[in-house]
Amino acid sequence: MRKICVITGTRAEYGILSNLMLSIKGDDDLLLQIIATNMHLSSEFGLTYKEIENDGFYIDKKVHMLLSSDTKNAVSKSIGLATIGFADAYEDLKPDLLLILGDRYEMLAAATVALIYKIPIAHLYGGEITEGAYDDSIRHALTKMSHLHFTSTKEYKKRVIQLGEEPERVFHVGALGVENIKKTKILSKKQLEKEIKFDLGDKYLLITFHPATLENNTAKQQIENLLKALQDLPEYKFIFTLPNSDSDGRIITEKIKEYVDTNKEKAAAYTSLGKLKYFSTMNYATAVIGNSSSGIVEAPSFHIPVLNIGNRQKGRIAAKSIINCGVSKNEIVDGLQKVLSNKNILKVKKIQNPYEGKNPSKTILKILKQYPLENIIQKSFYDI
Repeated sequence: MRKICVITGTRAEYGILSNLMLSIKGDDDLLLQIIATNMHLSSEFGLTYKEIENDGFYIDKKVHMLLSSDTKNAVSKSIGLATIGFADAYEDLKPDLLLILGDRYEMLAAATVALIYKIPIAHLYGGEITEGAYDDSIRHALTKMSHLHFTSTKEYKKRVIQLGEEPERVFHVGALGVENIKKTKILSKKQLEKEIKFDLGDKYLLITFHPATLENNTAKQQIENLLKALQDLPEYKFIFTLPNSDSDGRIITEKIKEYVDTNKEKAAAYTSLGKLKYFSTMNYATAVIGNSSSGIVEAPSFHIPVLNIGNRQKGRIAAKSIINCGVSKNEIVDGLQKVLSNKNILKVKKIQNPYEGKNPSKTILKILKQYPLENIIQKSFYDI
């Protein structure tokens, strides 16, 4: 029986992986192992490992790593703690194959230890570009430490091969997040309001704003500019999802909470909505605002406008429903006017999502189950 170990550190990542995890769990020829780490184990970020357990999964190992700070020093030390924790976890679990997603710093620790332990890695989603965050470099590093690659677009597949990975190990499958939308039974608006304990009104914006981690001390000014720009929209309500455990994330959380405290009838903020409530909130939103990957990857499937602010997602392939703007108050105000115009709202109803694939989870499961793992560790650089 092949042991597939899935590592997850954030609410969003687990939401993407959960249906695939169910498929692995339900396959008689596979044994699902789960390592929960980083934000899942933090009370500050909602102890979201409980969501994993509530979905019927057993967490085999918990790797505690997150220090109670978002400074560069603390994040760097957290990577070190994660490295120690993953070494102990792999020693006990002895997985046949790791499955990791994305570009976060905890995955860099997970992959580094796997490299030493000679554990093959299946990686989702290499080849993507996000020039405004250190996640960009981490993603490419993970590609070079991985052995099987699943990409969300054909262009990203080409880029993974360009990084020297053998074409026969690179598979274009599409985005699991988009597939998950189709498999999710969206709550009615009334049910959603009951679940989140907030009256959404006729028009509201779903807002997620993270720090651009390659910029220096810009988070405070940028979130203040965004909040000031929202003051020009008295007819809208605002649903905020709070940022991840990245450098300078706390100042964004602090400013959002201050805003919500003084605008309780107009705004609400959530540490974690979970997949069902998050997709349901996106479904009824007038638009998605911020700099989250979900605005680029998932939102187009709901056929709603997106305003992508700043450089954090710069370089990602994006649907035509996405409007980009700068980070000054005036640029954000102009962007909001464009994205919320009746002309734009009607236009996005016909937009095709470039991240849509055909049965991504089924394709990935088949490869995880059948791809030969003998002699997979030692790789050759593929020259174009």
